[in-house]
Amino acid sequence: MARPYKPGPKQFVFAVGDGDDQHVSVGDPQEAYEAFSAFFRGRESETYTITDEPARQRLVLGPRLGVISRVTEADHPRSEHLRVDRPNRYLPSAMLFFENGYAGLDHFGQWFADLADLDATPEIRGAARAATFTTEAAAIDEVGRIWADSGYVDPTDRYYIFFDSKDIDDDRADRAELLKLIEFLGLERVDAPAEAAGGEVWVRADPRLDAECERWS
Repeated sequence: MARPYKPGPKQFVFAVGDGDDQHVSVGDPQEAYEAFSAFFRGRESETYTITDEPARQRLVLGPRLGVISRVTEADHPRSEHLRVDRPNRYLPSAMLFFENGYAGLDHFGQWFADLADLDATPEIRGAARAATFTTEAAAIDEVGRIWADSGYVDPTDRYYIFFDSKDIDDDRADRAELLKLIEFLGLERVDAPAEAAGGEVWVRADPRLDAECERWS
């Protein structure tokens, strides 16, 4: 059961740019998600915007462009953008926004401050994202995010497997980023078994990975 908003209820505005905005007052994130799901599925638009006016934050979903943007105008105003490769990513991003606002999407994917960066190849985007992590702690945290999305520990506890059952053309940006982070952290990548999917990345267990992946489990 979703934790109620305190103080509550909370107000959001849903919009698609046609002037027919929907104002909702909801008691918890699940109620907000259900209201937005109905709004999202009942319209055809290039963009869908969720605005939290009291917090001065908004989330913009662009299914036709393959982009999600998050904006905050509070404290230190900023905006970030995310390339979306799978259509089932939009509504989960809305749920995270309803739960924890702008910060709730910190670990949702590869965010870039410049929208133009999203036009680069996945490999260039991944390498550029990896270069933003300059400390071991931040890099390990990002490796944990990537692992949590589609990874597991092999039954012998000797390896961490990333991109389980994925083909080489899946998750290209995240894979490029991971390979750079493995190098930065000095982790040991090993050859995947012959029966593994072509996109899997196998890394030998490391105490730093043990601690981080336990946190994400």
